[in-house]
Amino acid sequence: MKTKEVFRCTECGGQSPRWQGQCPSCRAWNTLEPVAVAKGKARSATARHNGPDQGPQPLENLPDDAAQGRSSGFPALDQVLGKGLTPGGAILLGGEPGIGKSTLLLQLAGRQAALGSQAVYLSGEESLPQLKSRAQRLGLLGPGLLAMASTSVEDGLAVLESQDPPELLIVDSVQTLASPSAEGIPGSVSQVRAVSAELVEAAKKNRTTLILVGHVTKEGQIAGPKLLEHMVDTVLYLEGDRSHFSRILRVLKNRYGPSDELVVFVMKEQGLEIVDDPSTMFLGQRETALSGSALVMAVEGQRPFAVEVQALASKTFLSIPRRTALGFDTNRLHLLLAVLEKRLRLNLSQFDIYAKISGGLAMRDPGLDLGVVAAVLSSYYDQPLPEGGIFWGEVDLNGQVRPVSGRDTRLKQARRLGHDPVFEAESCRTLADLQQRLFGKS
Repeated sequence: MKTKEVFRCTECGGQSPRWQGQCPSCRAWNTLEPVAVAKGKARSATARHNGPDQGPQPLENLPDDAAQGRSSGFPALDQVLGKGLTPGGAILLGGEPGIGKSTLLLQLAGRQAALGSQAVYLSGEESLPQLKSRAQRLGLLGPGLLAMASTSVEDGLAVLESQDPPELLIVDSVQTLASPSAEGIPGSVSQVRAVSAELVEAAKKNRTTLILVGHVTKEGQIAGPKLLEHMVDTVLYLEGDRSHFSRILRVLKNRYGPSDELVVFVMKEQGLEIVDDPSTMFLGQRETALSGSALVMAVEGQRPFAVEVQALASKTFLSIPRRTALGFDTNRLHLLLAVLEKRLRLNLSQFDIYAKISGGLAMRDPGLDLGVVAAVLSSYYDQPLPEGGIFWGEVDLNGQVRPVSGRDTRLKQARRLGHDPVFEAESCRTLADLQQRLFGKS
């Protein structure tokens, strides 16, 4: 059998894939010595944990409460997760550095401890004094909140396989842990695959809810192999502009409930707080008498948001005019401007066009199209849009306004907020109709 070299601590017996001056388990200095061990394969993440001697079972004979979830302490989070925190469920949380992942998960662990469940926070990035300082600032210290600092996956497995495993284990982050069953440094593809496979398997076997924190790349994707997202049951992504106080938690994958849902948080001194009705929180103080501002009823998941789309069309002195979009795809802005030039015969080549969604939001709703077009036209003609008017609809390449999903939800929310008139596919069939209604131009 092939062997490889690892380093074992002479004080506590802990292992490390590489030599370092301090033992990662007991923190003793100069105690790691090289030993040869047999290479072993990481336990399969696709095993279904029915036990080593059990074969296929009839699904109808399984108890109905086998996947019954428990409350996370955040009712809005329970709703988007489908069943709250499911025993044996694995959740992957991604997000940019400093966006609030650790704060949110520490609050979640504190809520679980307050509800009588045992929660363990395993940190490979922060020391225990740092965790205590943050928990004390958030007012979360209590007997049920346990924490440990380690970079060895074996410490996490020991917690999961103990006689009294916790109801919740948070690993922050999966890229900082190392497994002796895989080669490479922590964070490498082989290590991330082995660490996540072992933790997910042990969590399902012991019916512990596991939450893994994943780093992201500079493109905003969760780092590591794509297999990591397939292993877990739920993939969450925390996003937002760090210069704003709002944060959005998106559900990208969910085996226990709907996907493409979201929860809106606001960052305060005591941590992240859920916004129960976020439909108007991104508007701010909007001046309706100015040109280039359009109100859009957008839908993300099942939630309607009234957001402001701003546009600026100014004379350019460049041979190639600038096109900038913040909060939505720049290519979509190029497409809409090309449609305006073709179908409304506007000469936009002499103008720099800037467009953004206020509030630091990033949205992918196709219903934003009509609002972006209205804002651009408003700035181009330097005329404000009707006060109280609201827009939604998708614009195709022929200049037609197409209906988008969630029309009843958008219309109901627009009426509730008192917005009138409404510009959408049924009232504006084409961009020419929109231009005629708004500015009296054909």
